[in-house]
Amino acid sequence: MASKAKRVGDGYDYVTIERGGPIAIVRFDRKSNLNAFDGKLVEELTRAAKSFHDDLETQVVVLSGAANGFSAGFDLKAKNWIGEADDLVRRHHAYGGVRLCKAWEEMPQITIAAMERLAVGAGVAIALACDWRVLGRSAYLYVPEVKIGLNLQWGALPRLVTLVGPARAKRITLMCEKMGAGPALDWGLVDELADDGKTLAKALEMAGVVAAMPAATVRMVKEAVNATAGALHRASAFADADQSQLTANFAAAKSARTEFRKK
Repeated sequence: MASKAKRVGDGYDYVTIERGGPIAIVRFDRKSNLNAFDGKLVEELTRAAKSFHDDLETQVVVLSGAANGFSAGFDLKAKNWIGEADDLVRRHHAYGGVRLCKAWEEMPQITIAAMERLAVGAGVAIALACDWRVLGRSAYLYVPEVKIGLNLQWGALPRLVTLVGPARAKRITLMCEKMGAGPALDWGLVDELADDGKTLAKALEMAGVVAAMPAATVRMVKEAVNATAGALHRASAFADADQSQLTANFAAAKSARTEFRKK
């Protein structure tokens, strides 16, 4: 980052934004539960993404989680949408993650996720909404939703299929295996590996290359690629949070979450 970078934190508890020149850094850190998402973090990161939608100075945004872990997914021990009594309120809360990832995917800037140690569930979902992903060499990705009776939502499933193909997407989501950095790179889930603690530096290096390109052309090409690759994404995932409300109430799913909360 250039020396004129300005740190922006007003109105955020978990998110900080560093703006300065063509490259910005968005950091999120709950400072608890391995940086797992709760409703407040979802709202703050959505607002942070939207703050760039009309920004003509910033050309690349790097998204960085906590140093001890990019994110451990959605915090099932926090208050969440499953227990809401009102149908409309419950549905609105359930789609918070969809709105979050949509806001990041639709940013006109190139976005790069810098991931240390682990990215689980929702942490994988938001990373998939970014253009590129950098993963630490000792880190892993993990999508355990099916294990606790939920489907992969936040619009992540079609993005995953687009990146790795249907057979590998099924293996990742249905076998719930932890995937190390090497296989993640081989399968196309991440774009670069970096030494542990150096993912942000690698992401900024990539950002510098893009920031030197003609800005309008970069934005046009990003839009064209996303429009082509994601042409059917909305059609295939428009009800993914509704599906999770259904599967969350299956007896086996309730039992699985009860056992999880005991851990």
